[in-house]
Amino acid sequence: MAGGTGVRMGFQTPKQFLELDGKPILRHTVEKFLSLPFDVEIVIVLADDMKEYWKEYCRSTGFIEHYCLPSSGMTRFHSVKNGLEYIPDGAIVAVHDGVRPFVTKEFLVKMFEKGESSPAVVPGISPVETVREVTGSESYLLNRENLLLIQTPQVFHSEILKEAYTQPYNPKFTDDASVVEAYGCKVEYTEGLRYNIKITTPEDLSVAERLL
Repeated sequence: MAGGTGVRMGFQTPKQFLELDGKPILRHTVEKFLSLPFDVEIVIVLADDMKEYWKEYCRSTGFIEHYCLPSSGMTRFHSVKNGLEYIPDGAIVAVHDGVRPFVTKEFLVKMFEKGESSPAVVPGISPVETVREVTGSESYLLNRENLLLIQTPQVFHSEILKEAYTQPYNPKFTDDASVVEAYGCKVEYTEGLRYNIKITTPEDLSVAERLL
């Protein structure tokens, strides 16, 4: 799991540590994985200056005791790559944004089950708004039936994901699916969750408070 600082979006506190119902967003997210009916190993990728805050929170509240805590990198690509150093071969890996706390237990189970038979499974939802591509002064209507808004968790066989992340960084790598597809592995896309929102702006936080 990974998340940014959030400061640039108008938050004074890193967004994964903002509280919803008295708990950090990141805890809500981790709890969803801990609720699964099978054992999972938690790897939380954080910036160095956030690690002590998280460890002290876990100590003081008696929250999760066993987890790996690698450092984040310059980009999402480098952060995930750092996290993969803790992942063995033969595992199923779910890479999830720490600031998507509304993923459900049932959805996670479905994604892991799909990951048993498919080497790369990624959720997405169809846009409901009209979508246009703007180039200079021109704009073009896009067929939204051919578009997906991509979410996490993105689930992979660990060997494939680790091999894909041996590629040199490319700015076009905006998520794990783009890394894996560039490596030559076909990705299966599946229906996501409409309310599996990523809390990125103060407005998102207001929506999250209402959803909760």
